Amino acid sequence: VFDLEPGEGVDWKAIQEGTQLVHAFLDQLGLPSFVKTSGGKGLHVVVPLRPEAGWDALRALGEAVGAEMTRRAPDRYTINPLKAARRGRIFIDYLRNVRGATAVAAYSPRANPGGPVSTPLAWSELSPKMEAGAFTVETVPKRLAGLRKDPWADFFSVDPAITTRTATALAPSAAPPPAPRRSGRAR
Repeated sequence: VFDLEPGEGVDWKAIQEGTQLVHAFLDQLGLPSFVKTSGGKGLHVVVPLRPEAGWDALRALGEAVGAEMTRRAPDRYTINPLKAARRGRIFIDYLRNVRGATAVAAYSPRANPGGPVSTPLAWSELSPKMEAGAFTVETVPKRLAGLRKDPWADFFSVDPAITTRTATALAPSAAPPPAPRRSGRAR
C-alpha cells in the first residue's frame, strides 16, 4: 500500500498526478496496481503481492519507490513522516507495509464528518472532475448500483511477485527507470 497524503497547500490535482506517477513506476517494474480513495484527503495505490514476499521486502519496495519519486521531484514529494516536512508536498507513506501497521480497507467508512468511505476506483476515473470527498456512506451505494464493472475486478486474478528484476531495479546503485511523462511534456 502506498498512501499518498497531501501536506498543507497541496491540491487534489497534485495528489492525482502523484498517484498516477506511482502507478507508472510500478508498471515499469511489472507490478499491477489498483487505486482507491483513502476516505480522507489522499489516495491509496495497492499492489496485491504474493504473501511470501515478506514484510522486509514489502517495506523495501515501498521505500524505494517513494525515495525515487522524492529524488526526482523533491519539491513535490517526501517520504519523511514529520508534518513539517510535508508542507507543500505529498507524503508517500510506505510505512503501511510493516508488521503491525494498518491501512483502511476498501469500502470502509471513516469516522470523519460527512461519512467518507475508502472507495476502489478504476484508473480511468482519476480526473479533475473527481473530488476527494465525493465518496460517502450516502453516495457509495448509488455508485455501486450504477457501476457496469467492479473497478477492482482483476484484483484477485493478478499474481505479481517481487522478482530479481524488481529488486535490481530498486537497488540504490541501479540506474532508475526512465521518468514517466506528465501531460505530454517531459519531466
